[in-house]
Amino acid sequence: MMNAPVSSTKLYDCRDAFAETLERLAAKDDTVVAVCNDSVGSSKLGGFKSKFPERLINVGIAEQNMIGVGAGLANGGRLPFVCAASCFLTGRALEQIKADIAYSNANVKLVGISSGMAYGDLGPTHHSIEDFAWTRVLPNLPVIAPCDRIETAAAIEWAASYAGPCFLRLSRVGVPDLLPEGHVFELGRANLLRDGSDVTLIANGTLTHRMMKAADILAMRGIEARVLNMATVRPIDEDAIIAAAKETGAIVTAEEHSIYGGLGSAIAEVVVDHAPVPMKRLGVPGIFAPTGSAEFLLDEFGMAPAAIADATETLLKRK
Repeated sequence: MMNAPVSSTKLYDCRDAFAETLERLAAKDDTVVAVCNDSVGSSKLGGFKSKFPERLINVGIAEQNMIGVGAGLANGGRLPFVCAASCFLTGRALEQIKADIAYSNANVKLVGISSGMAYGDLGPTHHSIEDFAWTRVLPNLPVIAPCDRIETAAAIEWAASYAGPCFLRLSRVGVPDLLPEGHVFELGRANLLRDGSDVTLIANGTLTHRMMKAADILAMRGIEARVLNMATVRPIDEDAIIAAAKETGAIVTAEEHSIYGGLGSAIAEVVVDHAPVPMKRLGVPGIFAPTGSAEFLLDEFGMAPAAIADATETLLKRK
């Protein structure tokens, strides 16, 4: 647990941590292979290609085929990491993910790159603000969105050791370190980054550090906010959510995703079943996000730290 404000100003691209970890795993295990859809550069697989050229399969812009290739490799005893922009991986190939990966329980690691609104300037066709909703309903498929480079590396290590499929959602937007070096990823377990008794702020991916900054602002206003990093969307940490509801009495969620079907919805399902309290879900409000940088769009949708703090104060008036 950490109770200090986010002090690091250096930002890291989680794709770098993914690539470095994958190369390290491949050096120790010759069954590790990478599959991509003409996305060697954006998936940061250039180093992997140089070191293990025979273990990189580039299927071209053919995402549905890519999933089938990944499933076939897994059936043949390989450990495939299937990488693509999350909007195309989950949207274009959803049927194959359902049938070839989840239903078949194939040992394939899906890596959605540049998720959320990371491709902001390319517009709604390249935004991936539905991928939590599409993937978290599928049985057998853990859904994970690491908050920083340290958790990304830990989640990739975990995925390689996990006997089954999973979906890892990574951004290209730089984020500061939040977790300590040597952090061990545990599926379905939230990380308590800051304790507090007045309200709980929950996020993952690129929003976790914004929640930490919002908690700093709230503290200056006399409100002590608990901050949870909820990297695993499925299976979700019900115990942490129930405890947060009972102990702090209100919950605010924020996500780089539609407010429908994503992290906030998953948390609300637990809250309404076990410990109903006032909630506020911050995210994209059921529209196609406009064209603009990821930072601009997050701010535009009320997820700047100060705006999160303001929304939290408004919610607390309902307690």
